[in-house]
Amino acid sequence: MGKKPAAAKKNAAVKKITPAGKKGLKSKKASAPMRYKCRVCGYVYSPLRGEPHNGIPAGTAFEDLPDTYVCPVCGFEGKGKVGTWGFDEWRPTRYICSMCDYIYDENRGEPHRGIKPGTKFEDLPEDYICPVCATDPKIVLRYGNVLKQGFSPLYD
Repeated sequence: MGKKPAAAKKNAAVKKITPAGKKGLKSKKASAPMRYKCRVCGYVYSPLRGEPHNGIPAGTAFEDLPDTYVCPVCGFEGKGKVGTWGFDEWRPTRYICSMCDYIYDENRGEPHRGIKPGTKFEDLPEDYICPVCATDPKIVLRYGNVLKQGFSPLYD
C-alpha cells in the first residue's frame, strides 16, 4: 500500500460525483437548480422546496417525481391531469427586492451602473446593492444596504 503522490491527493479533493454518477471538476460557482414551469397554468415546480403538502419532500429532483404526479394548480382548478409531460425547464430572469419591490431584469441589466444587458443575476457581484434602497436614507439607516440576498425570483 503506497502513498498517493501529492498531485493525486490534490486532484482527488477537487473531484466530485455529478448527479449522472460521472466524475467531474467542481465548479467555482454553484449554479441555481433548474425549475420547471407548467405550460397550462404557469405553476413553477422547484426541487429545492418540493411539495411537502403533496408528500414530495424538499430536494426531490423533477426526474424523480412519481408517474402519478399531477400539477397541483391544474388539478385543483379542474383543468385536467397535467403530469410531468406538461412542464418545461424554466429559469427566472427577473428578481424582486424584498424591501422596495425594485425588479432586476437580466434582459435589461443596469447599464447606468455598468451592468450590461443579459447579465445573469447569479453573475452579479456579491456586494451588489439594490439601486432604489441605496438612495433611500430611511431604509439604509434602519436596515442597512439591501444586498443580492435580499432579492427573490419573480415568478411571472
